Amino acid sequence: MGRLDINKFGTAGLFLTAIFSPCCFPLFAFAGSAIGLGSFELFGSWTMWIFQAMVLISVGGLYFSYRILHCMYPLMLAIPSGLLIFYAYHFNDSDYWTYFLYVGMFGLLISTIWNYKRNKMNGTCNTCTTYNGKIVETQSILTCPNCGHKKTEIMPTDACVYFYECEKCKTILKPMQGDCCVYCSYGTVKCPPIQSGENCC
Repeated sequence: MGRLDINKFGTAGLFLTAIFSPCCFPLFAFAGSAIGLGSFELFGSWTMWIFQAMVLISVGGLYFSYRILHCMYPLMLAIPSGLLIFYAYHFNDSDYWTYFLYVGMFGLLISTIWNYKRNKMNGTCNTCTTYNGKIVETQSILTCPNCGHKKTEIMPTDACVYFYECEKCKTILKPMQGDCCVYCSYGTVKCPPIQSGENCC
């Protein structure tokens, strides 16, 4: 299981904990009854601690995913959802504490699904790689400004391409003023450093 999958483990774990402890989570009692648990509480007095550990694993997994993919929105939803769960457990003594708990749980579920779709979208990119902690596209189509010839190239991540010879008309391409390389001037995709937010390669 990779770091991008940790949050799925945590979120699945907290929902399974709830289903296997119908006494503590009345909303999920129907699921527990459906599999013959009735009033059975699988984890006993450890239920609360296991549940909260799963919350931390889920939020932690989303944080790791954010560090790799730099998509903050699932994490922005997960953090308040996790805090809501801890608030319900430790600071809310009203009769409505379970509502806070359920809202937090489903917030984490939405975050996990959102993050999964984001990961899947990046996973379909066969020419993507990680550069300085960010996912970047390495494939770019260069178009010669002289003859219009197009060529698909894989951009290096450890060097800057200042000169490029068109294979058709043999023109030597150079970066235009203000650009750092030929890919930034004539390619369909900017070079990896520019994609990652750096000024130049």
